[in-house]
Amino acid sequence: MNEINRSPDLEMVVLKEISSAIVNERNGTALLRHILDVLYRRMKMLRGTFTIRRGNDLMIEASHGLDEQEMKRGHYHVGEGITGHVAETGRPHVIEDISRDSRFLNRTRTRKSGEKVAFICVPIIHLQQVIGTLSIDRAVDRDTDLERDQKLLEIVGNIVGDALAASLQAHEEHAALVAENEKLRELLTTNPGELIGNCSTMLQVYEQIRQVAPSDATVLIRGSSGTGKELVARAVVNLSGRKDKPLVTLNCAAMPENLLESELFGHEKGSFTGATSRRIGRAEAADGGTLFLDEIGDLSLQMQVKLLRFLQEKTFSRVGSNRELHADVRFIAATSRNLEELMAANKFREDLYYRLNIFPNVMPDLSKRKGDVMLLAEHFLSKFNLKYGKDIKRLSTPAINMLMAYHWPGNVRELENCMERAVITAQDDCIYGYNLPASLQMPSHDVPYSRDGEAPADLPTMVDSFERELIVAALKRSPGNMSAAARELGISPRVLHYKMHRLGLQKS
Repeated sequence: MNEINRSPDLEMVVLKEISSAIVNERNGTALLRHILDVLYRRMKMLRGTFTIRRGNDLMIEASHGLDEQEMKRGHYHVGEGITGHVAETGRPHVIEDISRDSRFLNRTRTRKSGEKVAFICVPIIHLQQVIGTLSIDRAVDRDTDLERDQKLLEIVGNIVGDALAASLQAHEEHAALVAENEKLRELLTTNPGELIGNCSTMLQVYEQIRQVAPSDATVLIRGSSGTGKELVARAVVNLSGRKDKPLVTLNCAAMPENLLESELFGHEKGSFTGATSRRIGRAEAADGGTLFLDEIGDLSLQMQVKLLRFLQEKTFSRVGSNRELHADVRFIAATSRNLEELMAANKFREDLYYRLNIFPNVMPDLSKRKGDVMLLAEHFLSKFNLKYGKDIKRLSTPAINMLMAYHWPGNVRELENCMERAVITAQDDCIYGYNLPASLQMPSHDVPYSRDGEAPADLPTMVDSFERELIVAALKRSPGNMSAAARELGISPRVLHYKMHRLGLQKS
């Protein structure tokens, strides 16, 4: 039974209890339910709802007297029914008897026919915008004062605006998270391997991988050292018909000239000093699978001739043997050298070049894909958190600016090494600027970049970025409580609202 209070101090009692709930309840939805409970106990409220506006729709956020299915049915468009009309106009509305008003939709199907019930609906306004509604079903008797109830509900609506705004923000953050997850899921389906990046050049790389992988065509991967050429090779293999067959790699730059032929094609016992037994080479080991030769631009002209024969005929001979052997391999090569310049200097054979250059794939320098820097940094942060048993959650704004400003001559490999050092040296859950290598802390190497990495950022842009980071962090710690966030930042709620509006952190 309702604890009906008919004293003139009813309003004061209701507002005192609601104010106490606002102070003590940090969860927005729980607070709204608490308020409805107060209205149920102190007034003749049969049912009550808070709706929240999302675009052109109104959805029930909290209720009293409705089950889950009834809440789901309480979905209105702005301008639809009494609730939609209040949301559209921003003016309260009272119906003395819902059974006699055709505008009342009874969308939740909770009202019984013939039941004499009054309906009061008031707007909830935050920052001069209608963000939702508060409505109650009220029993009617000779003591009922609907005008008094309306005014009380309008006061309640005014003081819970921040709470409903917090719930709206939580919904928007959840929707953004869902959208981001969908984006990441899509990225995972478009990204053919372990490569990280979603800039236009990387998307082109992914598309080229998907095109060439099903074939047995030779692939030439070009790009500076540290850009991830081996990851491209692995992605090609993983999407090919040879994915379950051997992938054998050989770095031509890391192998002495006199051992390279033996390493690639194998040797017979006694073929040279130290050859105490027969040994099969990488080409033979890769039979049925894929042979990946890295830094192929470092091959000598003599080895280029032998490799060309193998590419054309798929035949070779072990060192110290005249017997021809056959190996069915898919060939992938990579180089950081300028092959055209090497050809002009007669250091690379033209016929081998054209045999390799069937399907070139170019990996861009990290300096050309600044928009991927933070995506890669977060990836490496997770990787090294796991490796070193740490729980570092974020990078400070100065650290982010330093990462974005640096020119990355060592490309992705340098960034990976940088993040490993930062994780090792970090003392709490954040990576600060001083955790980064000294090379990143030199002010002279580059102009800071904007968040998208496409153009240099000026001082006002950097200041706005810093303010945005501080405000977002304060709102998360608050959580979503504007007044608390403002106090933490040392500014008034009005100034905080202004800054959020200017920085695009809320709807205009």
